[in-house]
Formats: sequence, structure tokens, C-alpha cells
Amino acid sequence: MLHIPEVLTQTQVAEIRRRLEETEWVDGKATVGTQGAQVKKNRQLPETSPVGLELGNIILKALVSNPLFFAAALPMRYMPPLFNRYEGGEHYGFHIDGSVRSIPGTNLNLRTDLSCTLFLCEPEEYEGGELVVSDTYGEHEVKLPAGDMILYPSSSLHKVEPVTRGARVCSFFWIQSMVADDSKRTMLFELDKNIQQLRDKVGDTPEIVGLTGHYHNLLRQWAAV
Repeated sequence: MLHIPEVLTQTQVAEIRRRLEETEWVDGKATVGTQGAQVKKNRQLPETSPVGLELGNIILKALVSNPLFFAAALPMRYMPPLFNRYEGGEHYGFHIDGSVRSIPGTNLNLRTDLSCTLFLCEPEEYEGGELVVSDTYGEHEVKLPAGDMILYPSSSLHKVEPVTRGARVCSFFWIQSMVADDSKRTMLFELDKNIQQLRDKVGDTPEIVGLTGHYHNLLRQWAAV
């Protein structure tokens, strides 16, 4: 799991929130399979919503220029961002995201390697609504400032707790990475992060150039493009 701060500016968040208030929401069960429909109670914008597609492009454009996101995700394909809303006790029980999704408007499929939740409300605006991700280290609750995003493996069991006050509005979507294996992608991210930290301290020494070459050779070996 990785917290990516300030994906959107506060101005962008405010504009997206304003546009979402003017749209029609539908039952969130429309975008899940049989198992998910049994535990999901929320509302979403339709996948083909013109407003949703326009706002989703704002998010994807912001992510393209975010170096932390790129280093962690090594993105190959994106699912157009969707938008959901929880209030009045709405929730989404434990589930695992489907492994393959069709990209609307194309003939392409996407393998869901990574799941993204981008928060559009401040934590104090609502009660409950924590994203809970369960892995081998236990359960982790996530509730981030507006404009921040959490990135986590789509293979993770996760849920959204009931919202008991206010409304929780988020964008969510999936990414197919150039490196499908979580452990290999994590090693590349840690290596890249340490190289950058060393470069900031001592500059481009021959050792750092060598480590950079090692990173790219591993990426060349593991990436599917």
C-alpha cells in the first residue's frame, strides 16, 4: 500500500466536487459481479457519464506528471476513473476486485494489478467510510485528505465501512502495470527510491550510475509492454 499525497490541488478538488453535485448518481451494483453485488450498497456515476469521463481525464493527467505514482505503479493501461458516493449508512463489504475488466469504448481488456482510491472529501466531512485493506499483516484503515490517493494491490481483500454522517465521495479505478508481479514491482520501487535518495545526497557517482543501470536492466527483463 502506498499513500500518494496531493495528486490533485485543492482548486481541482473543489471543481470536481462542484461538477459531481450537478450529476445523476446510479446504484453502484451496476459495475460489479454477483459476489460484489451482495455486499455493495452505494451510488456511482455511470461508466459512460460524459461528466465522469471529463473529470476522470483531469485525474489521469495529474497522475502522468506524478513521479511517485509512476515509480510505484509502472503503469501500462488505465481504467477510466469512476466516481462513487456513500452516505446514510451505505457501505461495501469485504470483496476482491475482478481480475480483468473491459475498457469502455475500446476493444481492450485490462488486468487489474493495482487499485486506486482518490479521496475528494476531507476526513472531518463524514464519519465512517474508512477503506479497510486486509493483507498478511492485518487490517489497515485508510481515510485520507481530499486530493490524496491510496494505491494497493487489486488482489487485496478490502471493504468500505458504513458512512454514518455526511457523504464520502471518491474516485476509484484500476491500473495494469508493466510488471504484473507485486513482489518484483515492490523491489523495483524500493530500488528506484533508494537511488533517488542517494542521488540527492551525493550526486551522480559511478556507483549510482551503476545502480541505475541495474534498475533498468531488471525493468527490461520483467516488463511486458
